[in-house]
Amino acid sequence: MTRPNLPIYLDYQATTPLDERALDVMMPYLTSKFGNPHSINHSFGWEADAGVELAREQIASLIGADDEEVIFTSGATESNNLAIKGMAYALYPDKTHLVTVATEHSCVLESCRALEQSGLAVTYLPVQPDGLLDLDRLRDSITDQTGLVTVMAVNNEIGVIQDIAAIGQICRDKGVVFHTDAAQGVGKIPLDLAEMPVDLMSISGHKLYGPKGIGALYVSEELKTRPLPLMSGGGQERGLRSGTLAPALCAGLGAACALAEKEMEQDNIHVAKLSRQLYETITSELEGVTLNGSADKRWPGNLNLTFSGVKSDLLVKGIRDLAISTGSACSTAKPKPSHVLTALGLDRKQIDCSVRIGFGRMTTRAEVEFAAGLIIDTVRKARNPY
Repeated sequence: MTRPNLPIYLDYQATTPLDERALDVMMPYLTSKFGNPHSINHSFGWEADAGVELAREQIASLIGADDEEVIFTSGATESNNLAIKGMAYALYPDKTHLVTVATEHSCVLESCRALEQSGLAVTYLPVQPDGLLDLDRLRDSITDQTGLVTVMAVNNEIGVIQDIAAIGQICRDKGVVFHTDAAQGVGKIPLDLAEMPVDLMSISGHKLYGPKGIGALYVSEELKTRPLPLMSGGGQERGLRSGTLAPALCAGLGAACALAEKEMEQDNIHVAKLSRQLYETITSELEGVTLNGSADKRWPGNLNLTFSGVKSDLLVKGIRDLAISTGSACSTAKPKPSHVLTALGLDRKQIDCSVRIGFGRMTTRAEVEFAAGLIIDTVRKARNPY
């Protein structure tokens, strides 16, 4: 086996490499096309604005939306805050209740907790052992006071895919606004909002081979009540998100979405093969390895594995040539155990022995072969140090 270049990156849920083709699209807006896209009186502003609007079209095309339904933000955290807080504020005081899921990203959960401190009520639904939401339980949790339901499309820690179409239909039938955090889903799974009952959807650039610092929020034109803005300013982005846009970042996100629209199927086949290769190699050589989350309803580029008897922090430190993680990049500074794995019913010992391995467009077969061997050797040594 040819030794691949080290270190090997296997943490694609934390961030993806910037696709060089997206970088090429960005570069002119960092050099010659430096105008303010909101300067409407001269050609420098016009060409910058043209780049922004092309990017908006490319994002809309990927998700089956209209251009005017795409609002640029700094990333999924801002998009989630704007969707959840902005909609809650807009619906108050007629609606004072929200529903979410215990396995959501921290920015969703913290937004909900902030609203609780403001006096609103929030229901945090549990998940089943496979990480999936019980749809009957969701339906029963919606009351006359419920204004918003927010459920993640693809979980960042375990890769489980929720049934967004079915959840959206429940919300539509109940007359409730539905938001989904699709930061880990856009560009990886088909999401056609022309066919799906989704009102608000959050997007992140650096999760689909675009740049960091840029994201988007889909806001359906069919919404009778729109979110209230969280920032005051010049009223850009249809009044929802004031501030000067960065054309280079917008162009990079647009290019990444255009690439995803063309290459999603190919990417999916690629990561599924690599994921299966790693999992089958490891489980054929090691006992006591458990896959966390549904084996079927999942994004294959995310493997969350528990290695019985091997502390994950020691495992990660022991294989420095591999970039893998013990959980969400947004929560690695927190000493608490993963709230996602806790919600699945894992105990502290199991959680402490779990790692997340991610695959992507740039991952190679040689890298996976090398990584599998290194993980197997490291786990064996940890279990049998003498």
